[in-house]
Amino acid sequence: MPVSSSSSSLIYGCLKDAGVRIMSALPETWLVHLIRRAEDDPEMTLVRLAKEEEGVGISAGAHLAGVKSAMLMQNHGFLASVNGIVSCAQLYRIPLLMMISHRGEFGERDPWQTEGGGVTEHVLDALRIPYDRLDSSDHVARRIAKAQTLADSASRPVALLMCRDLMWED
Repeated sequence: MPVSSSSSSLIYGCLKDAGVRIMSALPETWLVHLIRRAEDDPEMTLVRLAKEEEGVGISAGAHLAGVKSAMLMQNHGFLASVNGIVSCAQLYRIPLLMMISHRGEFGERDPWQTEGGGVTEHVLDALRIPYDRLDSSDHVARRIAKAQTLADSASRPVALLMCRDLMWED
């Protein structure tokens, strides 16, 4: 499988280092190794979702219980979650760390991924959600730590876009 196992391990370790103990996810190609690691880790709780928007509620509950969480999703999952993000996380000031597999960039082979990838950053901007790109292993640890810090200090959603150059091994 061309999804990078080493980058997924790096991301997973950095999420744990940032204090994340609950992850929510739907199966998605680029997330497969992250989901497996969460599933196999006795220190992590993985909540499998029927639809991505449910992850907002999982993260809100985790926050109220004093536990850090991360939502693992793909571009289209983020777009499907906008109602929950706005009407729950933003309205009630819930720290929400969203790890979004950023499909649809240069090199994308799946035509059904291109539209969601093309609008993700515009929607994040429109919702005033701070985001950064993870496109090199050199900055993964620093950017995950900073994103979690901002989510906590500002009590708001933040996003990290996991890009093709990091997640895919050609």
